[in-house]
Amino acid sequence: MELREVSVPTETLAPSGTTNAYVLGREDALLVDPAGRTDELDAAVESREVGHVLVTHAHPDHVGGVAHYADACDATVWARAGREVRFERATGVAPDRTFREGTEIGGARVVETPGHAPDHVALAADGTMLTGDLVVVEGSVMVGADEGDLRAYLTSLRRLYARNPDRLYPGHGPVIENPRTEIERLIRHRLDREAKVLAAVREGATTPDAILDAAYDKDLTGVRDLARATVAAHLEKLDVEGKVEWDGDRARPPVVVD
Repeated sequence: MELREVSVPTETLAPSGTTNAYVLGREDALLVDPAGRTDELDAAVESREVGHVLVTHAHPDHVGGVAHYADACDATVWARAGREVRFERATGVAPDRTFREGTEIGGARVVETPGHAPDHVALAADGTMLTGDLVVVEGSVMVGADEGDLRAYLTSLRRLYARNPDRLYPGHGPVIENPRTEIERLIRHRLDREAKVLAAVREGATTPDAILDAAYDKDLTGVRDLARATVAAHLEKLDVEGKVEWDGDRARPPVVVD
């Protein structure tokens, strides 16, 4: 597999401050996550015959260059089936075609991996995977209650673990050479946080802020809103599983009826 990675400066919450764009193949090549236009990405695209453009998900830090490169390359623009309106709102481009689980595009096969975002996908090619914001090697992936789904996210991580790819090419940060190690770390992190959220509710915390204070033991200056959204996502998951009762404002242990 011929793969070119270009780090594009973006306004992202990722520690790297950049989003990784990828060009897969040389003829009828696939451009993935063109986060913006840069000279380096221009050069990467110009050295290949780009025939397709897609994004792993339609978050702002992954889509900024879609319109430009779709036009410049006269490429087919793809979007997740059922998420065309979301894609067009984010990119300003109406997709030409849609994909779903198993669709083959430019030498890669689509693997649906929702959780971080409802339209999130990864791409499998020659034993490796382009994973968008599913896995990172530094810190953890944001899964907030605004549009994230922790049950779906954990399922996506487990699906990726079962596939056991050789390496991962993430949307932010360096190549991941030990995929299962990082996947296990992220799953463990989420389950550890969930246990703390559940313990906080059982000990009497009811509001997101009270649960947040009990479940986090680090300085949240500048990221408290994000942490609160993460707590709400955990509460949504625990509510579905019958471990807490959560109405969007307050949580409590479930009522047990004898």
